[in-house]
Amino acid sequence: MKYSANTLDEYIAQLPEERQTAIQKLRKIIKKNLAQGYDEQMSYGMIGYVIPHKIYPNGYHCDPKLPLPFINLASQKNFIALYHSGIYADPSLYDWFVTEYPKYAKTKLDMGKSCIRFKKMDDIPYDLIGQLAQKLTPTAWIQLYEASLKKN
Repeated sequence: MKYSANTLDEYIAQLPEERQTAIQKLRKIIKKNLAQGYDEQMSYGMIGYVIPHKIYPNGYHCDPKLPLPFINLASQKNFIALYHSGIYADPSLYDWFVTEYPKYAKTKLDMGKSCIRFKKMDDIPYDLIGQLAQKLTPTAWIQLYEASLKKN
């Protein structure tokens, strides 16, 4: 679902109340656990956590004018989505998350390559998301990102 917003507050204000609460809680846990160096901003029409150009001047290879994306949060039609680029790029991080998820959530994991979908707001594993946010520093994410570019 697309929302027309220029700021994080505008984005959140458009969400249903139940989603506002969940998104705000996810934002809080992500910001609390992310290493210093990531910026929170609107990114691709979603809430994004990016490595700014001042740290990584090359930007995102698909559009170098954009900062390097890392995590995005979005309210979709039937779920909240958390996109985590590190899970897509690092099979060991993916495996760790898939193994840990059942320890924190009552529902089955609904996940694509980088997208974790939460259909029930009461079953979002906030503590696990906090741990996931801690897994990659900006330096580690840049190294992983550049290594994946070289493979392709």
